[in-house]
Amino acid sequence: MKHLNPELGLEKELGSQIYTALQGDVVRFILKNANQSPVEDYWRNHMEGHCMKVDKNILGNFYNLCHEVKEKLGFKEAVDFYVTGDSAINAFSVASEKEEHPNIVNVNSELFNLMSEDELRFVIGHELGHLINRDYRLKRLIYFVYPPQVSNLPVTLQFKVHLHDNLAELVADRYGYLACENLDACVTAFFKMASGLDLEKMHVKIDDLLADNIKHLDYFLNGGGMSQYDHPVNPIRIQAINLYANAKSQEELDSKMSELIQILLKVGDNPLNEPMSVFMATAGLIAANIDGKVTKEEIDHIIQNLSNSNIFPKQFLETIMKSDVNKLFNASITRILELNSDLKNNLLEYFISVVLADKDISEQEVNFIYSIGQNLGFNIQEISMIFANMVQRSFVPSLDAIS
Repeated sequence: MKHLNPELGLEKELGSQIYTALQGDVVRFILKNANQSPVEDYWRNHMEGHCMKVDKNILGNFYNLCHEVKEKLGFKEAVDFYVTGDSAINAFSVASEKEEHPNIVNVNSELFNLMSEDELRFVIGHELGHLINRDYRLKRLIYFVYPPQVSNLPVTLQFKVHLHDNLAELVADRYGYLACENLDACVTAFFKMASGLDLEKMHVKIDDLLADNIKHLDYFLNGGGMSQYDHPVNPIRIQAINLYANAKSQEELDSKMSELIQILLKVGDNPLNEPMSVFMATAGLIAANIDGKVTKEEIDHIIQNLSNSNIFPKQFLETIMKSDVNKLFNASITRILELNSDLKNNLLEYFISVVLADKDISEQEVNFIYSIGQNLGFNIQEISMIFANMVQRSFVPSLDAIS
């Protein structure tokens, strides 16, 4: 049976963006020549010293299963498989950083107590999927440039890395499906990992599991929650693999996946997020246009502010530009003040910040700020105090004016 491409276009696009932003080729070249001890060495030492290596003569049946999956997925690189005595229902892979070393795939022993052979094939296929998709290359780059114990990722990058991690899991799930070609086994594997229960022993039916998953998925589709971890929530993963297994064409799959991906695009569940994003885009454009010339600095300032609540701030701003900006602006202010009337000060400060972004304050812009301030209910003195504070706090004169 011919299957659709397991890759996700958005995952590839995001991975490329993040890699380029972090100067991936340059950093990898430096690291390679620095000859640092790779993370892989730690894991290999741990596995060889504390775990059981899967060998033809030891755990022969599982050895055959692992290599059948590897061959089925067409993965040519060497892989050492291990089993760790651990009650956590988990598995993981570690990519080799040296060509002469095999990759590593580990399965915790608890999975053998719960999983059928096809479910184990799904798990092994998922872990090999991460190696095939080369997710590790990006992870290592991120952790080197922004060591978790030392520094935090910029907010915009955090959103994109989080989305990429979620999408990469969905890609790995597709490889898991390809490894076993048994949708029921994929679904039961997810529920077993979530519950720790032997579902066959509990006489749980697959149709009931799928119906239960739709109920939980509706919660996320209808604004009830968001996927906050580096793995998507199980209702999304189960539905995504269901769509992949049953789609008749790439177009059908992409169309149905777009709704699920919208859940992953959410960066917060605060009702203010959407109107505030619209306000920042529209107010920014209006303020930038007051003096008749929209500068790169002003656009960059708007995008920077949007990046705190949008994974793709530039695209969001471009979409707003093609709409009725004034209508959206008025609606956003009305909604924001309905939700929190105490934000008037913040709204006026944002307008002023856009005006200050190009380091040039024109008379038209000053008049505009006072007009907006009065419309928000401030008197002249209050506007002046807010304006003065912003100038003192944020204004940087242009060097062109004094050179």
